[in-house]
Amino acid sequence: MATAKDGVERPGAQEWVPEDGPVEALRAAAPQCRGCELWEPATQVVFSAGSTSARMALVGEQPGDEEDRKGVPFVGPAGRLLQRALDDAGVDRTAVYVTNAVKHFRFTQAGPGKRRIHATPDRVHLEACKPWLTAELRDVDPELTVCLGATAVRALLGTQVRVLRDRGQVLERETSRGERRFLVTVHPSSVLRADDRDGAYAALVADLRVGADLLAAGGA
Repeated sequence: MATAKDGVERPGAQEWVPEDGPVEALRAAAPQCRGCELWEPATQVVFSAGSTSARMALVGEQPGDEEDRKGVPFVGPAGRLLQRALDDAGVDRTAVYVTNAVKHFRFTQAGPGKRRIHATPDRVHLEACKPWLTAELRDVDPELTVCLGATAVRALLGTQVRVLRDRGQVLERETSRGERRFLVTVHPSSVLRADDRDGAYAALVADLRVGADLLAAGGA
């Protein structure tokens, strides 16, 4: 159970997660999840996309407004920038798995019909949604998981890892699947907000290229 800022205790996602289910079963079950309050205002759950046998998984924060409407992760402005960065880094986009730490769009809104403004998920949302992320990574079991931004880092690596300090580094961590490799970088949305967008984009590509080179070398 996890308690949100509104004081309401909620069960977390575990009871809705199929035991040892493949990604297809997880994706089919996710719309029924009531593990936190985010399901109610969101349009729909946004689960994942890409190859379930991928050697690289990319984990972001949460779906944005466009993703929430379409039901597919990374199809908004940040997602399109990420797709271009993967191409420039030499990563085969058809051979990656993409998902988010939180599966529903968290937002604020001044009123009906008003623009929906992104709101960063709280710790309680990460904890509630963690069983989905654990289950899907267990099934895909990528050789390298790329953490896109602070929320993904917090969900997968804890609070001791810092994005700007540790970006571009391959870190080894013990997981339920054994020891696995993780790569830290920024979320592509930060590139869109950067004063020096060209420099920020180049740095993101350089980080992703570390992952591409690792996989090209056979993960050694």
